[in-house]
Amino acid sequence: MQPERSLRFLLWLVATGFFMQTLDTTIVNTALPAMARSLGEPPLRMQSVVIAYALTMAMLIPASGWIADRYGLRRAFMSAIVLFIIGSALCAASRTLVQLTASRVIQGAGGAMLLPVGRLAVLRAYPRERLLQAMSIVAVPGLVGPLIGPTLGGWLVEIASWNWIFLINIPIGLAGCVATAAYMPAERVPQIPPFDLPGYLLLATGMVATSFALDGLSELSFQHATVLILLIFGLVSLVAYWLRAAQQPQPLFPPKIFATHTFSIGLLGNLFARLGSGSMPFLVPLLLQVTLGYSPFHAGMMMLPVSAAAMASKRIVTPLITRVGYRRILVVNTTLVGVAMASFALISPTQPLWLMIIQLAFFGFVNSIQFTAMNTVTLKDLEGSEASSGNSLLSMIQMLSMSLGVAAAGGLLATFLDSHGRGNGRELFAFHSTFICVGLMTAASAWIFWQLSSEVRVVDQKKEEAPEIG
Repeated sequence: MQPERSLRFLLWLVATGFFMQTLDTTIVNTALPAMARSLGEPPLRMQSVVIAYALTMAMLIPASGWIADRYGLRRAFMSAIVLFIIGSALCAASRTLVQLTASRVIQGAGGAMLLPVGRLAVLRAYPRERLLQAMSIVAVPGLVGPLIGPTLGGWLVEIASWNWIFLINIPIGLAGCVATAAYMPAERVPQIPPFDLPGYLLLATGMVATSFALDGLSELSFQHATVLILLIFGLVSLVAYWLRAAQQPQPLFPPKIFATHTFSIGLLGNLFARLGSGSMPFLVPLLLQVTLGYSPFHAGMMMLPVSAAAMASKRIVTPLITRVGYRRILVVNTTLVGVAMASFALISPTQPLWLMIIQLAFFGFVNSIQFTAMNTVTLKDLEGSEASSGNSLLSMIQMLSMSLGVAAAGGLLATFLDSHGRGNGRELFAFHSTFICVGLMTAASAWIFWQLSSEVRVVDQKKEEAPEIG
């Protein structure tokens, strides 16, 4: 057992890593138009900056646990921070969109290991009776990062330049390296099973090909035949992985976990319901700056009602689920999230500011309830090794759906712009049409949660602690 002082420092080290990861998921959103001007790109074709980070994290999360066991917690966490620092420096130095996107891949590779490896260190260091309190402390920066990310990004763009949204990671990361060397345990698992590399490659290929297919409709301007081939190739790779996993003794994710009713429905619901939610932090700042003339800082400030309402909802969500059950909450709330998204089609230059704030706060409130309910119902009935595999798979799906959501929103936006042209308020019409589409997609996913048994209730409060990646 480590000394109490070392345990406290370990906890804050892991929390800081989680903060860095979640901050860089959202901080770029308000800076995208400024980046576009600097790089000579259209502001509505910048989604690859967001997609590259989220997709890389989705790809590497399944391997993070094995890497930590094989090479040790300290070495894995240190490598994650170093990769994050290098990626941040390269992002700040980028002069083209291709360079920036490639740098975000490196940054995402570091970010993918920060939370899983850090959480594993806390699980091994803290006794079970103190684990819930420790994990709650780690989760707080994950809520603060998205809260301040858009505003901080907009402020840095206005007082300095967009490059500083990446440069601020460097001193934090260097301090993290020193703390990791001092307080992160170096333990490694002496005997671990071999890594399922063929299965991992099939899974990663499927995710990348599917995301490229969606992004190819907009930013990459692929021909429809290319998009179709990529989509088919991606789906075949994913199907091949699951067929192979059923025959392997130790696959990355054992198919038997899908025999758990709540897990299979919760995971599918997470994938499809988050497509719309993942696109909103990308769409809303763009809408405010491109069509309504907001500055980056004011666009970031407008995201505060979303985060504030999300944090306020945490006080009622568990009693609400306990009282009415998961099925009713998720069916009704998923529909409300879709309606909230579609309501952004009413935003116009003449709309009162107070009404827009209410829209943003309502979306943040119901979206936070959605995340909490989806996460907890997905993991609540898993036990032992299945809980570990299920948690990793859920984290991967969360990041993948964010990537696919931004790609899908970018494709819809490009399609409406190509169909109706630009100028004379047509960009606003394209945004309105995109919000309606993502709202309908989200509301339609309520049908997945309708398949839940009405008997599924909150049983063990300790099982309700699940990762939240917005």
